[in-house]
Amino acid sequence: MNHNIYTLPNMLTGYRFAVVPFLLFCLRPGVGLWVSLFGFFLFLTGALSDLADGYLARKYHSESVLGKLIDPLADKVLVTVALVMLIPMGRIPAWITFLILSREMIVTGLRGLAAASGIVMAASQLGKLKSVFQLIALNILIFPPNLLPIPFLHDIGTIVLYIALGLTLWSGIDYFLRFQKVFLESAGSK
Repeated sequence: MNHNIYTLPNMLTGYRFAVVPFLLFCLRPGVGLWVSLFGFFLFLTGALSDLADGYLARKYHSESVLGKLIDPLADKVLVTVALVMLIPMGRIPAWITFLILSREMIVTGLRGLAAASGIVMAASQLGKLKSVFQLIALNILIFPPNLLPIPFLHDIGTIVLYIALGLTLWSGIDYFLRFQKVFLESAGSK
């Protein structure tokens, strides 16, 4: 385990935190085309940094305790800012944002409870798939409408978002069931 906090994966994770204030500015109703396009670029690079940091940490054996702590938090903050800011833009219904964020808070609470009990609950493949679909949907929905001659682009983004929502709820239930099984097994062995 690397104890150096200034690793490339940690800097990529820090980048996701750094873009959030700019996204708050760029993802507002009525901003100009260039500001909107800049917001898309920031979110896209944030999403790509999410894919890159874990890969680089494993490949170069630079995983750190700090990285394991802040990486999932950076992911949640990046997704949250997009979900919340797309509501007043009329691109996401508030109830979808509520369900996705509720799932994230519940899973984070369960992870904290597990960690306090000495249990490590790793992310599942289903949870990783959920994240990929969320990032794809949000990138499509953030992209400035009518910039490219792609009909129904935001409709496609909405469909991908509904798939992401289904995966989000499914992975949340799966996580709860895995937590319950591991927690009960742990309590039974004591």
